[in-house]
Amino acid sequence: MELLNIECLGKKLRLEASMAGWQQLFWDNQCVSQRTASTEYEGEFSHEFELSVANEPLQSELEAEPSSGKNTATPQTIQVKLNINLQWQPFTVSYQLLVDGQEQLQGERNTQDIEKQQPVETVKEVRKPGLMGLASLGFKLLKSAKVIKVVLAGASLAAYSWLFSFQFALALIACLVVHEYGHVRAMKYFGMKTKGFYLIPFVGGAALTDEKINTRWQDIVISIMGPTFGLIMSLACLIGYWVTGNVFFAALASLSALLNLFNMLPILPLDGGHVIKSISFSMNSLAGLLFCIGGAALGVVICYYFGLTLFGFLLAIGSIEIVMEWKRRHQSHLLPLDTYGQIFSAVWYVLTVAGFMAIIWLTADSGDQLLSLPLKILQS
Repeated sequence: MELLNIECLGKKLRLEASMAGWQQLFWDNQCVSQRTASTEYEGEFSHEFELSVANEPLQSELEAEPSSGKNTATPQTIQVKLNINLQWQPFTVSYQLLVDGQEQLQGERNTQDIEKQQPVETVKEVRKPGLMGLASLGFKLLKSAKVIKVVLAGASLAAYSWLFSFQFALALIACLVVHEYGHVRAMKYFGMKTKGFYLIPFVGGAALTDEKINTRWQDIVISIMGPTFGLIMSLACLIGYWVTGNVFFAALASLSALLNLFNMLPILPLDGGHVIKSISFSMNSLAGLLFCIGGAALGVVICYYFGLTLFGFLLAIGSIEIVMEWKRRHQSHLLPLDTYGQIFSAVWYVLTVAGFMAIIWLTADSGDQLLSLPLKILQS
């Protein structure tokens, strides 16, 4: 991940590193110093390199030899040294830039600075588009048309009305809209430009942005804010049911709780899978792999027991993401959570799941057969 991007002799000096211990220093996009992977991944480090620049002759020298006609510029070697003090958890990096022994720049960066930065994208190998690439390109083209939002929303309403009823379809879409709006608000909180969200028939919804996240904390907040907004909606509907006695509010609270509880399952690419992945991979790469495989195994059992073909498709996508995450664990650009962040995220996750289960139990306790359906699904 990118730790520093500062000015050095009119060019960009960029430092990239990972918790595996490797570090690479780039000046004008050329690697000038590097450090291989090591168990010593934090502490004080130094990177030194030399630059050769042309030393232009003084005006007095040019006047003394006006007819020489030769380029009297002589090469000059400049010594550059970058001293850093790196700590990963909690993340801080202090730096000092020296040019020919003279201090040119110093400063410090923390987690908030990493969240706001726009990392330099490395040049990737150009490959011929495969089937998935063409599908992705087609979806991006669809995203560019604003009318597609209305079309997909209408298709979702029609599909759910055909499966269930018009009233149920409206309630379901209301739950999805609140959920996806939570993701969008989280993206905007981190200053990310969003394209809003899209309702997708038989799948749910998707909040979209072209910007990439820089930290595991951003991944957790963006992922869990959808279910959190869903929890707020469920609580509001539950209170409405207690105040008015209208069973519609209880049904909406129960439906929202069930949908969001499903989304909190620790399976990629569901929101719960992203939360567990970010927590576990911040602890240890092996722990992250074991946790994610455990979630995938749970998904296999659920798919087999209930015959959920679509859910199995999502599980397959999540399994690919787990493998890719494991392969690039030493080159991950995401800043890991510190211990406090891991504990806070785990508590947030557990309380959110507990809140949904409590709402389902409270609405089922009313005695209405329809309201007890979510609880029966969980107990079956």
